[in-house]
Amino acid sequence: MVNFSNKLTKDQIPGWEEYYFNYKMLKGRVNEYTEQTKEGTQYRRRVLKDFSKLLDDEIEKIVLFMIEQQGLIAARLEDLGKRRTRLQDIPLLQEITELREDYRSVGLDLVTLLKFVELNANAVRKILKKFDERLGYKFTDYYVRSRSNHPYSQLQQVFRHVDPIIDLITATADKLTNSTNFLRFLGQHALIAQADSTAGAEDEQHVGEDKYHLMSLVLNLANTFLYMVNTYIVVPTADGYATSLGAAATACGAVIGSMAVAQVFSSVYFSAWSNRSYFRPLLFSCVVLLLGNVMYAMAFDLGSLTILLLGRVLCGMGSARAVNRRYISDCVPPRIRMQASAAFVSASALGMACGPALAGLLQTNFSFYGLTINQITLPGWIMAFGWLVYLIWLWISFQEPDLGPDAKDFYEGSSSSTSTRYMEHEKMEQGLTEHLLPLEQDEEDDNGDDEHSETLSSSTATLRPASSVASAYTLLTPSVKVQLLIYFMLKYAMEILLAESSVVTGYYFGWDIGTVSVFLAVLGLSVLPVNAIVGTYISNMFEDRQILVASEMALLAGVMLSFKLTAEYTAAQYVCSAVLTFASAEVVEGVNLSLLSRVMSARLSRGTYNGGLLSTEAGTVARVVADGTITAAGLLAGEGRLLNATLLPALLVCAASIAATLSTYNSLFY
Repeated sequence: MVNFSNKLTKDQIPGWEEYYFNYKMLKGRVNEYTEQTKEGTQYRRRVLKDFSKLLDDEIEKIVLFMIEQQGLIAARLEDLGKRRTRLQDIPLLQEITELREDYRSVGLDLVTLLKFVELNANAVRKILKKFDERLGYKFTDYYVRSRSNHPYSQLQQVFRHVDPIIDLITATADKLTNSTNFLRFLGQHALIAQADSTAGAEDEQHVGEDKYHLMSLVLNLANTFLYMVNTYIVVPTADGYATSLGAAATACGAVIGSMAVAQVFSSVYFSAWSNRSYFRPLLFSCVVLLLGNVMYAMAFDLGSLTILLLGRVLCGMGSARAVNRRYISDCVPPRIRMQASAAFVSASALGMACGPALAGLLQTNFSFYGLTINQITLPGWIMAFGWLVYLIWLWISFQEPDLGPDAKDFYEGSSSSTSTRYMEHEKMEQGLTEHLLPLEQDEEDDNGDDEHSETLSSSTATLRPASSVASAYTLLTPSVKVQLLIYFMLKYAMEILLAESSVVTGYYFGWDIGTVSVFLAVLGLSVLPVNAIVGTYISNMFEDRQILVASEMALLAGVMLSFKLTAEYTAAQYVCSAVLTFASAEVVEGVNLSLLSRVMSARLSRGTYNGGLLSTEAGTVARVVADGTITAAGLLAGEGRLLNATLLPALLVCAASIAATLSTYNSLFY
């Protein structure tokens, strides 16, 4: 039986004693906390705050000393490099021998420094385990997740210093080209985990190459593009379709939003389905969307608003974006996954722009075998034909990847999985966990308990994906919850702007379908240049959280500028406010998802209830609420007051998100 306090003292490097983790002091504090909580003199929140502060101070002490030693080693290496350069011109045997010995000395000092940090990392693990056992808290998981990338925490320095060369190479590669930054920024919109450059990447590369099929990737991107076209092609004509069936023009909110209502549910079953197959859910998506668009088009001749809404609901039931995301994450090799993620976002943006633009071109009116073909039914017929062509293409060209039993178990959470395909943030989180809970620990703790079996079960639990919405929610830190709120806010503001555009512009400015279509298409096309500017330049000049707050305030300003406060409401005011609102929302989305992709728990990188699903659900619910707000405001206030009635809740939600962001600003990550 080995007492860890004695082992820590015994293994300390002479002269460095004062820089080691003060395990004995913290162990004493844990004992004090235990007694105080039993007596009721200390509260849980106070204990956690005090102990977190003590841990932060001790870790900072270790890191500062480590950085100092790294600086000394770097200076010695620089000097040795200069000596080696001189010897290349005039090789002297004696000096070459001395240089070799000096390099060996630096290597030994580096190993000594690694041992220093390893011993301290073990001490941190021990004290966290003891704290959890004595006080009955699950503090370790919270502390690791909250400090792994925290701007004022040094925890990751303790556990990642052992591979600084890889970090240096990655950072240098990021600076080689601005296009890389743009692709990364754009790709993070999709919340698709990217490849890691650490150990295990070769295995992932091999698996990805085995599964990769270019045409199948293209089909997934085509599905993404067509679905976004399908979503927004009806926006310019939805109010006219509603009035032709005897409803109010503001019922366009229900027509547009019914698709989003169905998507709330379809996202879940498509995410679960993609654990087992990609071809079958895509096939189902095509069939449902084809039928939904036929119903949407035929509702005019049937004179039924119910058929119209049911058609849009069926279209929402065919939303396979969860499958498209998972295919890129699971079946695209790491070497091109970033480009594929950026292509996913680009396909969505182009679909969003092409939908309204296509609607503006469909200016015709004739009958065909008793069916009316005009500007309000053609979107349905065009999309039905598009999905029929896609269905044939899918059937002929798609290649179902062989997931294999291990991969299926891994993504569904089975502990028997032997897969090594960890996601990027999982590498960070799992790397910390492995140091805090090592799998091969031979020694015993202060009480002589064998930790091996407990460690194995803890490590296995760490790898399991969330099994329900409730379990996924428990994995969300306060800052992640705020980021999901921000995502809800921006999607709500964008949906209000887009969905009511035809009604507002028709009422105030007399715009026809063609003008509204051009306006919406230009807004949609602005997605790529806005993200190019932010990803290439602004993100390199400011912290993500600074950009986030600034863009939220710009979004708030855009919403405020949209209000009709005077007797005259001009098209210039509306267009300027719309451009500011939409562009700001795009910046908010990019930065927010960039942050979210880095801090979301590793357990949310796979399985049915993954981070992509949570963000999709937050955005979809926002669209549903926004479209419901438009319909309700139209019924209660009428078209004349629709604009202000819908902007007011958008203003409140935006202000609330800014307040939440500022309240958690110091816990947001760079």
